[in-house]
Amino acid sequence: MARKRVVISGDVQGVFFRDTCRREAAVQGVAGWVRNLPDGTVEAVFEGEPGRVEKMVDWAHEGPPTAIVDEVSVHDEQPQGLVGFEIRPTPF
Repeated sequence: MARKRVVISGDVQGVFFRDTCRREAAVQGVAGWVRNLPDGTVEAVFEGEPGRVEKMVDWAHEGPPTAIVDEVSVHDEQPQGLVGFEIRPTPF
């Protein structure tokens, strides 16, 4: 199992990034979550089989067709055994 936390910057809010990410994670069979952050970035955690997690990280560099991704920071983390993929609310 692998787990990656990514923070995506650019024109990534208001372009269906989170919903498209959720759908792509379902296709890849990856667990985790995605949320908008107050600074205009999007944060996501991908957890699952290493090759599938890497596909999600690769996807995050492109995002949905309406997104403009400027930068993606990737952080390795210890897997936590997540199940399913959810869109989380923006923290305040």
